[in-house]
Amino acid sequence: MKLLEGKVALITGGTRGIGKAIALKFASEGANIAFTYVSNSAVAEETVAEISALGVSCKAYISNAAEYAAADEVVKSIMADFGRIDILVNNAGITKDGLILRMSEEQWDSVISVNLKSAFNFTRLVAPIMAKQRAGSIINMTSVVGVSGNAGQCNYSASKAGLIGLAKSIAKELGPRGIRANCIAPGFIDTDMTAKLPENMREQWCATIPLRRAGSGEDVANVALFLASDLSAYVTGQVINCCGGMNC
Repeated sequence: MKLLEGKVALITGGTRGIGKAIALKFASEGANIAFTYVSNSAVAEETVAEISALGVSCKAYISNAAEYAAADEVVKSIMADFGRIDILVNNAGITKDGLILRMSEEQWDSVISVNLKSAFNFTRLVAPIMAKQRAGSIINMTSVVGVSGNAGQCNYSASKAGLIGLAKSIAKELGPRGIRANCIAPGFIDTDMTAKLPENMREQWCATIPLRRAGSGEDVANVALFLASDLSAYVTGQVINCCGGMNC
C-alpha cells in the first residue's frame, strides 16, 4: 500500500519549484492533491494534468494565500470537492531582498504577509477540520536562513523564523487532537530562481556545502513525504534541515 493512499494534501504555491515537487511526490504515494496558485492558470492546468496522470485526483485553486478571506474560500471549496484535508504544506513564499538600511516598508510587509500570514491563514482554517478527523500533518516550509539569518534578507529570514515558532506552538496546542506540525528548512536548492544565478556563484555556494552540491526539489519532497506520512507518527514540533550539511 502507498504511504499516502486516500489522503488529501493541500499545498500552497504548487505550480513550480519545491511546491510542485512535493505535490508530485505525494501523488506518487497515493495522495489526492489540492494546490493554490496566484495567477498563471495555464501553468496550473498543466500541473493538474501532470499530477492527475499519476492516478490521483487533483485540482488547482487560484488564490492569494496572504488574504484570509481568500484562503477561507479555498478551504471551503476543497472540502466540497474532496471532503477532507489530511495534510497541509505551507509553501507559498516570495523574496524581496535588501539591506535593512535600504529596505522599504513595502518590502518588509509583503514578504511577511505572503510567507508568514499565509501560513497562519491556512493553519487556522484547516485545524478545525483536522481536529474533527483526530489526525493531520502540517508542514511549514522554512529555510536555513530562518535558523541562522542572512545579510540582505532580514524580511525573508524573519518570516521563515516565524514559521518555526508557529509550527512549534501549534504542535503543542494541537498535539492532543492528533495533529502534528513540523518544519523543513531547505538550503541551496535547484529551482527556477537559483537556475538564474551565474555559474561561478553556484560553484561558490556548492563549495561551502559539505555534500558539495545543490539540493533538488525531490530531496526536499522526500523529507516532506516522511513528515506527511505515518513514518513520522511520533514526530512533531521539529525542524528538519535539508541542506546538505550547509547549516550543520
